[in-house]
Amino acid sequence: MRAYDSATAAATIATSPALPSPPTFRDVLSARARIAPYLPRTPMFEYPALAALLGARVFLKHENAHPTGAFKVRGGINFVSRLDDDARARGVITYSTGNHGQSIAYAARLFGVPARIVMPEVSNPLKVAALRGFGAEVVFHGAKFDDARRHAEHLARVHGYRLVGAANEPLLIAGVATEVLEMLEDQPDLDAIVVPVGGGSGAAGACLVTAAIAPGCEVIAVQSSSSPAAHDSWRAGRCVERDNTTSAEGLATGAGTDLPQRILRDHLSDFVLVEDDEIRDAVVWLLEKAHTLAEGAGAASLAGAYKLRERLQGKKVGVICSGGNSSLEHLELALAHRMGHGLSLRRSEGVQT
Repeated sequence: MRAYDSATAAATIATSPALPSPPTFRDVLSARARIAPYLPRTPMFEYPALAALLGARVFLKHENAHPTGAFKVRGGINFVSRLDDDARARGVITYSTGNHGQSIAYAARLFGVPARIVMPEVSNPLKVAALRGFGAEVVFHGAKFDDARRHAEHLARVHGYRLVGAANEPLLIAGVATEVLEMLEDQPDLDAIVVPVGGGSGAAGACLVTAAIAPGCEVIAVQSSSSPAAHDSWRAGRCVERDNTTSAEGLATGAGTDLPQRILRDHLSDFVLVEDDEIRDAVVWLLEKAHTLAEGAGAASLAGAYKLRERLQGKKVGVICSGGNSSLEHLELALAHRMGHGLSLRRSEGVQT
C-alpha cells in the first residue's frame, strides 16, 4: 500500500460525516435509476410450504440472486458510481465480514476504482475468494468485525483512501432500499416486511420506502441474540455496544450504527431476537420449502417471522432472503442441527413437509 502525505491526508481524507443526513425517498428513486443498468430486479415468489409453516401468505424476496449473492451490492453500486475523480484515484477501503465488502469490490471493479477490504482473520472462505475474484485487496485484521473496522479507519487515515462505512452512509442505505421498493411494486398490499439486521442499512432502507408509499406496512427487524447490538440500541434509544458471538456473519456487529438507528427509531414497527439455532432451522426450511440456499443472515428473517407467527396469522408477509453466501461449514452445521435435534415442522407440529 502506498504512503500518503499526512498533511494532504488531513486535508482530503473523506471519511463518513459524523452525523450524515438520512437519505430521502427521492434518493431511493435516484438510486434505482443509477443501479438499473447494472443489476436486474430480483424475483419475489410466494411459497405455499412457507405459508403452511407460518399460517400466512409468504412472499420471499430473493436477494441471494444478485451476482454477489447478497442485497448489499445495490448500495455498493449506488455509492461507488457517485465518487468524484479524486476519490476514485485514491481508491476505497472498507471493513466487512463479507457481503458489504463484496458489494464495494464488485462496484469498484465496474467503475475502475482500487478497493481494499479489511476482514476479521477468520472469515468465510467463499466470501474471501469472491472478494479476490472481484479484484479487491483483502487485508485480515483482528478477531471480530469491530477490530476490522478500527484497522480500516487507521489505514484510511494513513494512506488517504476513501473510507466506506458499513452502514453510516446515506448512499448505501438509499441503494439497498430499492429492494423494498421492488417488493411493494410487486405486492403493494403487504402487511409486513421482515428484514435481517447487522448494521441496519437494509432495515433502515425498508423503513424509508414503507413510510413513503406503504405506511400501513409494518417493518420488523431481526437480529441474533448472540450479537444484539442493533436490537439493544433500538430498544435503548441510543447506540450501545454488546457481545458479538453469532455464527451468522451478516448479523455479527458489536455496536449500533448511528444513521440506521436514527431511521429505525422513527419508523421501525418491531425488533426481535432469535437464537442461532433458530436461524439454522430457518436455513433448512428455506432449502426444503423454497428450494433456496440462504446464509445465516439471509435466513434470519424467516426465523423471526416464525417466532412471530401467531401475530402474522392470515397476513401477507414479505420475507427478505438477504444473501446466499453460506460456507459449506455453516451449511453442514445447519443440517447437523436439524438431524440431531429435529426442530423441524414435521417433529414439532407433526405436519408433513
